[in-house]
Amino acid sequence: MKRTELDTDFVRAQFPAFSVPGLKDQAFFENAGGSYACRHVIDRLTRFYTERKVQPYAPYAAARAGGEEMDEARKRLAAMLGVETDEVSFGPSTTANTYVLAQAFRKGLEPGSAIVVTNQDHEANSGPWRRLGEEGFEIREWRIDPETGHLDPADLAPLLADQKVRLVCFPHCSNVIGEINPVAKIVRMAHASGAVTCVDGVSYAPHGLPNVGALKADIYLFSAYKVYGPHQGIMVVRRALGERLPCQGHWFNAGAIYKRFTPAGPDHAQVAASAGLVDYFEEVHDHHFAPIEGITKRAARVHDLMRSHEEKLLQPLLDYLSGRKDVRLIGPADAKLRAPTVAVALDRPAEPVSAALAAKGINCWAGDFYAVRPLKAMGVALDRGVLRLSFVHYTTKTEVARLILALDDVL
Repeated sequence: MKRTELDTDFVRAQFPAFSVPGLKDQAFFENAGGSYACRHVIDRLTRFYTERKVQPYAPYAAARAGGEEMDEARKRLAAMLGVETDEVSFGPSTTANTYVLAQAFRKGLEPGSAIVVTNQDHEANSGPWRRLGEEGFEIREWRIDPETGHLDPADLAPLLADQKVRLVCFPHCSNVIGEINPVAKIVRMAHASGAVTCVDGVSYAPHGLPNVGALKADIYLFSAYKVYGPHQGIMVVRRALGERLPCQGHWFNAGAIYKRFTPAGPDHAQVAASAGLVDYFEEVHDHHFAPIEGITKRAARVHDLMRSHEEKLLQPLLDYLSGRKDVRLIGPADAKLRAPTVAVALDRPAEPVSAALAAKGINCWAGDFYAVRPLKAMGVALDRGVLRLSFVHYTTKTEVARLILALDDVL
């Protein structure tokens, strides 16, 4: 091993935003809404629009190169995620991808089947499945603890008891509660009852791409634009399930799993640019670690490196917020249990507070963040919303200290 801690100077040098006037002096704490793009993605996107902006896969050089770069993105991302190449699909957003999947399940589920959803989710992984209740399927809600926001696997067991459930939908972590759910354990419970799983990884993936193959999830979704990339939804659908569900794309593309759930044509440039995510993770690995065979193993090292850095920065912020009497910290106060997406309910509307922080160079936001169900379940006043402070591995200790000082002043 070359280094034991994340080299934030090296990391930040990979993100052009940190050298842009108007951004470089700002502390960015709105990463849950979308992270900065790394230079690897920007370079690939620029190259595609400059040199490959033709219909890909044709026999001439520019088209052939464009198709090869799209294939490269799928192949390398799949390897990082520990799944097969054709199990990775791209779409315009995770919300759109989930909607398409719901249409496939609408035709693919047996009459009388039940679906488990949670009230911890962002609406993208809740609403489309709940609407299947209008088609005659039974919707069962796995509910959070109204005080802590915790989603207890013990409460899932009775929902699965009669083995009518065929689909369990839940988040890897919530975009307002932040607690990391035990995905592998929940998947095992679902599989034991004969159900498949759909995991919303949007709020987890920015903190290190997971090994989806090891988690055994049947579907795993996340958004590339929150993982330093282009505005694409990335979706893993494992082969056994993908071949069983009805095709939602053109009928003549049904033989390719990655085309079965993308009704519209892909955004060629953004798909190709997604290979830049792998370029970045690989460069972070090589800067910090000795060489090792296997891209999945290298991705795991980078994942752990990022998580360790974030936990160290997160705990002082959680301690500070927990110690205040005028805010309610949503989710766990232990950094090891959660992602650094921190929502707090205030004794006043949150939007003016985010504006006051912006005046001090702290970029964050306030509102419900499409997490209306969990906030209502926890008794948070929606007209006040929550103040959300979210960061990723390129955030520094100095920026967190600056945030705490600004909060102290504004609150």
